[in-house]
Amino acid sequence: MKISGNTILITGGGSGIGLALAERFVQAGNTVIICGRHADKLQELKERYPDIHTVACDLSVESHRLELFRNVTSEFPGLNVLINNAGIQQRVHLLEAEKEWEYYRQEISINVDAPIHLTLLFMPHLLKQPDPVIINVTSGLSITPGAWVPIYSSTKAALHSFTVSLRIQLAKSNAKVIEVLPPAVNTDLGGAGLHTFGAPLDEFADSVFRDLQTGKEEIGYGGTEERLHLSAIQARETAARMYDGFRSGT
Repeated sequence: MKISGNTILITGGGSGIGLALAERFVQAGNTVIICGRHADKLQELKERYPDIHTVACDLSVESHRLELFRNVTSEFPGLNVLINNAGIQQRVHLLEAEKEWEYYRQEISINVDAPIHLTLLFMPHLLKQPDPVIINVTSGLSITPGAWVPIYSSTKAALHSFTVSLRIQLAKSNAKVIEVLPPAVNTDLGGAGLHTFGAPLDEFADSVFRDLQTGKEEIGYGGTEERLHLSAIQARETAARMYDGFRSGT
């Protein structure tokens, strides 16, 4: 993709992978808008990064997504890149799932409903712009599910499938559809301290940014890209080994 001169909306851009990409896009000469749920945190980020535009939005709420679309396309009519990055992750033991459904539904709303809805909202606008790009951030767990995060893995598998379908449908348009499949990255996804074992955030973000410049449509890191080529049997076997490792703490 063209790496400078874009107007880019990044969901979940207030921390982690989203913020790391926002920093790099701003440095490369792009106009960057990030949205997040916490207005106070976004204000702090605005003070640290005055060149980044911020919008408070709860992506789990349909009306908020509609308002985000209206406000962003009105204030930034040249928007040509949408990065669906926002996501939450919850560890769930399916035999001990005793919380109210709303707790579990939130993961589906943010990880699946939001990126699909935003894509449908923004796509007609994007296709009128030069160099339109839609980037969906899924996960290596979209291919080999992490059984300790079963709902998260399912949502990322759904987004992976949607991304493949979107790319096929837009193949004859001027749009690029890119999927980023992170491994475990050292962020606060799932709760502070749970991913300290993951890939260093800056190394991962630097790698993704380099790959975006090469025209790759599927961007992995640390082996996640190779998972796309596993057979169904290999993916199931890998998922089982991963869960055994998780339970044993290795």
